Amino acid sequence: MTTATPTVGAGVQATGTPSRAARVRKRLNSRTATLVSIVIALLWTIPTFGLFISSIRPEDQIKTTGWWTFFSDPQFTLENYQEVLFSTGSSGQLASYFINSLAITIPSVLFPLAFASLAAYALAWMNFKGRDWVYIAIFALQIVPLQMALVPLLKFFSTGVTIAGVQVLPAWDLVDEQKFAQVWFAHTCFALPFAVFLLHNFIAQLPGDLMEAARVDGATHPKIFRTIVLPLITPALAAFGIFQFLWVWNDLLVALIFAGGGDETAPLTVRLAELAGTRGNEWQRLTAGAFVSIVVPLIVFLSLQRFFVRGLLAGSVKG
Repeated sequence: MTTATPTVGAGVQATGTPSRAARVRKRLNSRTATLVSIVIALLWTIPTFGLFISSIRPEDQIKTTGWWTFFSDPQFTLENYQEVLFSTGSSGQLASYFINSLAITIPSVLFPLAFASLAAYALAWMNFKGRDWVYIAIFALQIVPLQMALVPLLKFFSTGVTIAGVQVLPAWDLVDEQKFAQVWFAHTCFALPFAVFLLHNFIAQLPGDLMEAARVDGATHPKIFRTIVLPLITPALAAFGIFQFLWVWNDLLVALIFAGGGDETAPLTVRLAELAGTRGNEWQRLTAGAFVSIVVPLIVFLSLQRFFVRGLLAGSVKG
């Protein structure tokens, strides 16, 4: 005769009392926590909303009254966006810089994702000599300040690599739009340590039985990576993609150093810095330009938000 073993409900300890995780979850779902979240969201959103309202107000209105007076005296215009996007003067041409930012950001996100996912899989599921030391070295690279690598990278691009008087790699000697390659290379190098570390943690937590079953069926490492690992780590890829996109899109230092400040390669952040320096009193143009610069990051975050949330919860997969 067999006796049924009582199962313990999720979030309940063997003693019958709720676990710590269950208590935290209950508190986070309370009315007080919801109210606090709403207040924080409002406080976080109000400055952005005020920026948008200011960007569509006429020049005389924005310079004499606050943006909140828009509701008592609503006057709006699209002339500010017309000037900063398409005018040929010193206060415009943001459209071409906008394209430059896209040309810099998209490859600077895709390259680290591709290389880091391959490296993370190799470090997690392929046995080779020195694997742990390679992982430790990659982890240690995260503490190296970005600024320390700027001068060596500039020397690498301008003079190449010379060992014992023999030039191993030539100088890049890139001009105009070709300089985008330097920015892609720099951002990829700076992003890889964190990307490999993050993706390795996700890939290493995948069920080992799943990998063994694939190997028994004759699957090779490339097929396992393509058909099993990639679909399962999509939330992690999206989470890192969001962070990397925001970082590269808002970057000024790396793009200014490696791409230069010319019209052919300079990103949107360089042009906004010029507007702030030369048109500091033209608030209507600054607000319009600033809102143009945050539209794309907002779209990226909102479109990938569900993957981002799933990425935060990843690692709880049952074998």
